[in-house]
Amino acid sequence: MLTPDTHPRRARYLFVRVQEACNADCFFCEFALSKDPYRFPLGEMQRLAAEARDQGINVIRFTGGEPLMHPQIVELVRAASAEGHRVSMITNGVLLAQYADALIDAGLSQVILSLDSPDAETHNTYRRTPKLFERAVEGAKALKGRAVLRVNTVVGPHNYHDMPRMQEVLEDIGFEQWELSPIKLSRAVRYPDPQEVIESCRPLYETDRDGALVPLGEPFYGATPAQQDAYFEEGRVPRPQGARCHVTDDVMFLDPKNAKLFACSLLPHRDPTGIESGDAAEHGKGHVSLNTPTYRAHRDHYAEVGPSVCTGCSTTAAGYSNAIDANREPALWDY
Repeated sequence: MLTPDTHPRRARYLFVRVQEACNADCFFCEFALSKDPYRFPLGEMQRLAAEARDQGINVIRFTGGEPLMHPQIVELVRAASAEGHRVSMITNGVLLAQYADALIDAGLSQVILSLDSPDAETHNTYRRTPKLFERAVEGAKALKGRAVLRVNTVVGPHNYHDMPRMQEVLEDIGFEQWELSPIKLSRAVRYPDPQEVIESCRPLYETDRDGALVPLGEPFYGATPAQQDAYFEEGRVPRPQGARCHVTDDVMFLDPKNAKLFACSLLPHRDPTGIESGDAAEHGKGHVSLNTPTYRAHRDHYAEVGPSVCTGCSTTAAGYSNAIDANREPALWDY
């Protein structure tokens, strides 16, 4: 699946939503306390991992719901790793310490934890789940030095003022990467004083301390006056500034329950139609080809129009595409 606009030295990522059930009750999430029974089959992962390898993908990232609730999650990691993939996982961390040793043994390379406050009680309140912060940190410490540790923080009017202290706490724990993801709700998100937000959070991105944990990608409130106006007035998060979205070259998202494939990990939350595999009806849900003419047309469409129409981008995705436009080669875990 390598194309003329896909750089052979860059990592290529396949996100797989292995289930939709979740054991957390986050107020902003569509999967909060979901009891959905779907589980991605192990046999399908074995087939998919081999196909992904043949298509030039070298990183598989499990997402959900909560991936660690999947009864065969360790076997899924092992199946992906056996085909030569680096394996990553997005998790709330409730079960992470319990599975840490088995996941490392199976080949897990990176963990992305969700933490929204430097204070355990506050984080647990935001996520409406007791002991969530404590268990996530326990899991991170169990994996420290054994896997790349990243935090994803959903930031908004409720917690932006805590981000300087959040930076210090995450550095002390030993996290290596940090993503600030602007909160996205079905209603407009308003801040009382946008300039105060910028002044409070700008030092996060400008620090030159040794070992500083600088957030990935673009500032969540925008790097330019135009982006800042769009964010604070329209609720539109920063998106690629170039004429093309390069994320579509390197990132795919698979929703196997609904047999849907997307050209970006953010699209399922904004354009849930996606692309259905031509053989999905014959083989049943979960069997989606990664290389079809309809998918390539879908990818090319969003590569061209994404920078002007997408409303659900992320700071990391925007920064990834902007870096390529600036001839800076992204590193393995820059997405």
